[in-house]
Amino acid sequence: MKKLIAFFVFAAIFVNAQNNRFIYEYKFVSDSTKKDVVASEMMFLDITKNSSKYYSREVYVQDSIMRADLEKQMKAGVSNFNIKRNDAKGKVRYKVTKDYQKNKTYLNVRIGSDSYKVLEDRVLDWKILPEKEKIGNWEAQKATTEFGGRKWTAWFCEEIPLSDGPYKFKGLPGLIVKISDADNSHVMELKGSTKFASPTEENMESAVTTKNGAITKTVVVGDGFGSSKDEIEINREKYVKLFWEDREDPAKSIKMMQGREGVVMKFKDQSGNDMSMSDMIKRREDAQKEANKRNNNLIEIDLLNKSK
Repeated sequence: MKKLIAFFVFAAIFVNAQNNRFIYEYKFVSDSTKKDVVASEMMFLDITKNSSKYYSREVYVQDSIMRADLEKQMKAGVSNFNIKRNDAKGKVRYKVTKDYQKNKTYLNVRIGSDSYKVLEDRVLDWKILPEKEKIGNWEAQKATTEFGGRKWTAWFCEEIPLSDGPYKFKGLPGLIVKISDADNSHVMELKGSTKFASPTEENMESAVTTKNGAITKTVVVGDGFGSSKDEIEINREKYVKLFWEDREDPAKSIKMMQGREGVVMKFKDQSGNDMSMSDMIKRREDAQKEANKRNNNLIEIDLLNKSK
């Protein structure tokens, strides 16, 4: 009886609390030819009453540092702002948002110089199995599904009555505390939870202003993707097309900007020496080709199949 009462109290906390942050460890193999090289990144799943957001802690921290540095320069009266960004630590540059009221899931991603909000229209068909296992501190039950060209095994906890999980996974009668693909090249496991304060637009953006108060530039910080009002909403078919265009022509955005009237672009190498546009484009294309070779084991592996 005491155990039953404790469960209902615990469940009520999660149902009534509006801001729960679940912390997952995401282990992934980017290069299928080097399966022993496993990257790890801590991810946040922020759940509120009407929505959730899954994103990289590392990217969030980097952007918070960038915002603090920017604010420091503003207070010092700097006129030419030096905006530094170190992408080396945070590898997961996308986020996933879920709208509970509309029952919609979105991939939020940047391609070139634009931010996109991609509607996920595929339905997760779960098969709930009788097997149970303890995952960390949680008693969990097994479920399987297929998504993104992979077979997935999930473990969900009914004691946490939230029908959500990391990435695009949702729809089970309890929070997903662990999920992995068949060859364990993508594994997400719950490591802890906490509360968080709801963010505001003010702490997600910093407006760089001149002395007379006119806004000259808005630098978006906080989660690496910008304000939702700047996102272009597209369907998955359009996203796949843009994904391949960027993968095969990574300098496309530079070429397009250079062609705009009144736009003058200057490039420098790592030593600070001037570079021509053609040299910059070649470097970008060569770097992308090498990156493509290494990044061949995407979480949605079917993206690499143009016919799908």
